[in-house]
This record gives sequence, C-alpha cells and structure tokens, in this order.
Amino acid sequence: MSSAPSAPPSRDAHDQGRSGRSAAACPPRARTRLSRLAPRAVLLAVLGMATTGCTSNAFTRLGWPVPVTKQGQVALTLWQGSWIAAWIVGAVVWGMIIWAIIFHRKKRGSAPPPHQVRYNLPIEMLYTVVPFIMIGVLFFFTARDENYIDKLPAHPDVTVIVTGYQWSWSFQYKNYPVPGSQTGYVTENGLPWSPQTGNSQLPVLVIPENETIRFDLVSTDVIHAFWIVPFEFKRDVIPGHPNHFEVTPTRTFSGIGRCTELCGLYHSRMLFRVRIVTPAQFNLWIHAQQAAQQKAGGAQ
Repeated sequence: MSSAPSAPPSRDAHDQGRSGRSAAACPPRARTRLSRLAPRAVLLAVLGMATTGCTSNAFTRLGWPVPVTKQGQVALTLWQGSWIAAWIVGAVVWGMIIWAIIFHRKKRGSAPPPHQVRYNLPIEMLYTVVPFIMIGVLFFFTARDENYIDKLPAHPDVTVIVTGYQWSWSFQYKNYPVPGSQTGYVTENGLPWSPQTGNSQLPVLVIPENETIRFDLVSTDVIHAFWIVPFEFKRDVIPGHPNHFEVTPTRTFSGIGRCTELCGLYHSRMLFRVRIVTPAQFNLWIHAQQAAQQKAGGAQ
C-alpha cells in the first residue's frame, strides 16, 4: 500500500526558519546594549579630544608654533577651539552615519520603506539654523580675540618706531633719547643678509619680556610686512599709512624676523635679528646704546 507523498514544506516555513536564525544571531538584548554604548563611545572620544587642549605640546598646538606673547597665546587658543569645534561636528556627523548603517539597514523580510515625502520642514529648519548658530559662535570668539590683539593701551612701556625700506629695517626707541643724534632716539640700523656676512650685520630688535611693547610701522618706499614668527602675528608696513600694534612678551627668545610682502629684488634678504630679554638685561643694553650713540653722534 503506497502512502501519499508528503507535501513540500511551505515558503513561509523557510522564511520563519531564516528569520529565527537571524534573530538568534543578533538578539534584541545585544542590539540594545550596543545602542547604549555607541553614543557613549562617541562622547568619550569628543571629551578626550577636547581635554587634550589642557597641555601645550606639538600635538595640542596642531602645527602652531610656540607663542612668546600674550597675544600669540590668544591666537593659539582660538586655533585650538576651532579645531575642537570641527572635531565635534565631525564626530556627530560620523556618529549619525555609523548609527544609520548599524541600526537602520534593511533586513530580509522587513516591511517596505514608508512613503517618502518631498519636504520635511523641521529637518530643513534644523540644518539651516544650526550652521548659523555655529557661525555665530565662531564669529563671536574671533571678534573678541581680534579686538584684544588690536587693542592699543594709551601708555605702553616701550615704543619702537619700525621703518622698513628696500631692503632692511631701522628701529628707533622713542622712550630713550640720544641728544645730538640725527633721529633723537636710540636707533638700530643694519645691512641686509648677504652670503659674505650672513646674519652678523642684520639690524637688531631688543625688547623686554613682561612689558607692553608698541610698534609704529612706517615705510619709506614700497609695501613691506613686519613678521616675527612666534608673535603669531604680522602687519603690513605701508608708505603714507602708519600702522600700529602692541604685544606683551611672556618669555625670553632669540630668532629672526622678516619681511613677508614681496618688495623687490632682495626681498628674501630683508631680515632682522630679534631678542626678547629680561627687563634688567634690556635696561643694561639700552643704556649702553644711549651712551655709545651719544658719543658717536648717531645710530650704531
């Protein structure tokens, strides 16, 4: 007696088996735990990047030189804050992308996607308003720091008249007179860099640390630019339009300053030496220059 062949298993049965295996492979409890850990990991990463700004080293400065003035430190802080803001935005964007990839990918047997609408007013308002808020915050800190850097106190401790010309510099110390000299003040001149003399005959700018230094910039010919790298700041030297800025050095330093505006054939040789010294060392140096220049009848 032959038995009737058994009916093949239904498609629904196979689908149920597959869906059962999928559910077993990634149980709801594990998905819930992962969904809790993902935002925490992103938050810890952002906090880690933000707190690295508490120490000053090559990594936390993000390519910025070590500042030697209070104004340079303010510029460095603004630079670091801009990077931290960029990292936070990047972490949020990548976190949302990864979240969508992990938790909202299409699964077998899942319902079809809902009807897609053309406009979503709340989301459009969100991605329009949030960038404006971000720009406003960055603008506030930029304007605040720019106002601090451009501030000119009425009574600086030392005033230096910086004269740029093709292709060297002259520094006149307005607070320190030299009777009988051509300029009337302590004046430092020098020669451009050359292969024969190197830096030995460059003009020398000496300023004291922890005192307010004002620079009055003038040009006798073309546009130059006055730049000392660790000041984190430069300003153009324009004929017929004196410029001014002030800094407060915070530590001793010795290096090279330069012109950063193409001003002619020997622009690259328009260098000067700069020394930031202690107030006691500055007083000894400036009084020695006063005596020597008064005896010689002019700049050395």
